[in-house]
Amino acid sequence: MINSHMAHSASRKPTLLVVDDHEENIQMLAVILAFMGYDLVPAMSGQEALDRMVHTSPDLILLDIILPDLDGIEVCNRIRQNPAWRDIPIIFLSAADDKNLIVKALESGGMDYITKPFNKAELLSRVRTHLNLKEARDHLAELASDKDEMLRILAHDFKNHVAGAEMSTSLLIGRLEGIADERSARLLQNVNSTSTRMLQFLKNFLANHQVLSGSMDLQPLNLSQVIQHVVAEAEPMATAKGIRIIAPDPAETSVIFAHLDGVRQVIENLISNSLKFCASGSEVRIEFVKHPLGRQSLRISDTGPGFTEEDRVKLFERYARLSAKATGGEPGSGLGLFIVKKMMHTMGGSVELEAGKGASFLLTFQRPNDPS
Repeated sequence: MINSHMAHSASRKPTLLVVDDHEENIQMLAVILAFMGYDLVPAMSGQEALDRMVHTSPDLILLDIILPDLDGIEVCNRIRQNPAWRDIPIIFLSAADDKNLIVKALESGGMDYITKPFNKAELLSRVRTHLNLKEARDHLAELASDKDEMLRILAHDFKNHVAGAEMSTSLLIGRLEGIADERSARLLQNVNSTSTRMLQFLKNFLANHQVLSGSMDLQPLNLSQVIQHVVAEAEPMATAKGIRIIAPDPAETSVIFAHLDGVRQVIENLISNSLKFCASGSEVRIEFVKHPLGRQSLRISDTGPGFTEEDRVKLFERYARLSAKATGGEPGSGLGLFIVKKMMHTMGGSVELEAGKGASFLLTFQRPNDPS
C-alpha cells in the first residue's frame, strides 16, 4: 500500500524546510538532499522558519536545536500548536550529543534527531523513512475521511427514504382505520413502527458523526421556532402514549447562537427520551429559564421515573444502558444523551441533569455576541 501510493505521488517533489543558523550547514544539506530531487526551503532563524511556513507547507522539517532567537524546541512547540502544521514530521539537528537536550526536543514533538557532522547515508535514510511514513499517514487519513463521508451520504439519503416510508404508512393507517382487515392493519402498523425506529437510529448515527467531526457552523436562531418544530413532530407519539407536552408560548421569542440541526437534535433527543420512558398521563414540560450571565437556558423535564444514582454516574457516556425501561417497548441505541452532551459542548453550550423527581435537563446556549 505504501509503495504504490508513493509511486503514485512520485511526480510531486517533497518540500523540506531546513532551519540552521550556519549557512555552510544549509549548503551542505542542500547538496546532499538535492541529489534526491527534494525541494529545499532555507531558514536561518526560528522566526524566519515560522514566517516561511505561513506561505509554504513543507512535507518535512530539519530543525536545528540551537538557534539565535527562538530555539528549535520553542519553534517545534509553536508548530505543534497550529492544527495546519501539527502532523508535519520534524527531525532535529544537534551538534552536541546532549541526551537531556535531545529528550526535551523529542518531547516537544520532534520525531527523530540527527547529530552533526552529518552522515550522508544516515541523513538520507531517515529523511526517506519519515517522508514515507507521512505519505502513508496522509493516505490513511484520506481513506478514513472518504469512508466517513460516504457513510454520511448513504445514511442521509437512506434517512430521507425511511422518513418517506414512515409518513406514508402513518397516512395510510389514518385513512384505512376501520376499513382494512385486522391482519392488514397490523402489518401496516409493523411497517410504520419499524420505519420510526430506523429513522431514529439514522438520526442518531448522523448526529454522532457530526459531533465527532467537531464541525458545526453557528448562527443566530429563534429558539421558540425550533421548539415549535420539534414539538409538532413529537405530538403524534405523545398523543398515542397519552402524554401531554407543555411548550412555551410561541410569542415568547429568544435568539440564541447555535447550529439549527444541532439544536433540533438536542431537543428532539430529550423529548424522545421522555416520551419513551414516561407512562400514560405523564407530562413533558419545556420552559425558558433566566441565566445569571445573560445566556439563554431551557429546561426540559418530565414526570417519569427519573434516574438512579448509578444512572447518573454514566448518564452521558456513549452506549450507556440505564435502568429505566421503555413503556412502549421502544429500542434505544445508548447514544441519545451522549449526543446531547457532545452537541451542546460543540456549540459552546452546556447541559446538566437537575436534582429532583423525573428527568430534568437544563440546556444553556450562547447568545449572539456572547463574549465567551
